[in-house]
Amino acid sequence: MPGSVAEVAHEHLSPLEVCQLNAHRKAFALAKKIPDALVLGADTLVFLDQEILGKPRDLAEARWMLARLQGRSHQVVTGVSLMHLRKHQERIFAASTDVLFHPLDAGQIREYTAKVHTLDKAGAYAIQECGEMLISEISGSYSNVVGLPIELLREELGAWGKPRPRGTRPAYSDRS
Repeated sequence: MPGSVAEVAHEHLSPLEVCQLNAHRKAFALAKKIPDALVLGADTLVFLDQEILGKPRDLAEARWMLARLQGRSHQVVTGVSLMHLRKHQERIFAASTDVLFHPLDAGQIREYTAKVHTLDKAGAYAIQECGEMLISEISGSYSNVVGLPIELLREELGAWGKPRPRGTRPAYSDRS
């Protein structure tokens, strides 16, 4: 079920905090409808020098985003909230992966946007859809760049229902 909430991006929050806040808001919106279920909310954004590159409004903006990313490293951050409203339980965590794009020219960007529907993707790209056309290398979780850090999710689900030891925090990054 999609969590239809307006995403927020406060400038005083870090990329990890923005994604965690949005993941919490999505999970909470759904948990209110199904309070006896374990709900997962997730939010993935692309950050270039702390600037958010969300979903482009149109093809021109998608091409502009890809041109900004070409030849550069950026971060893909996914915030995740696991929530059970009735039990008053929640775990919030995030993963960050560094992604380096190949140098690209306008023709390569046009070719990519002709092959891949870019308007529903943060940063106007999907690693799993012709990502080799754009991406030179990644440092961290591939599944995070797809949109859900499976390795970190598996770890958090394994710890679900168990109290965290005092003074510990969830893993916030899976960068190598």
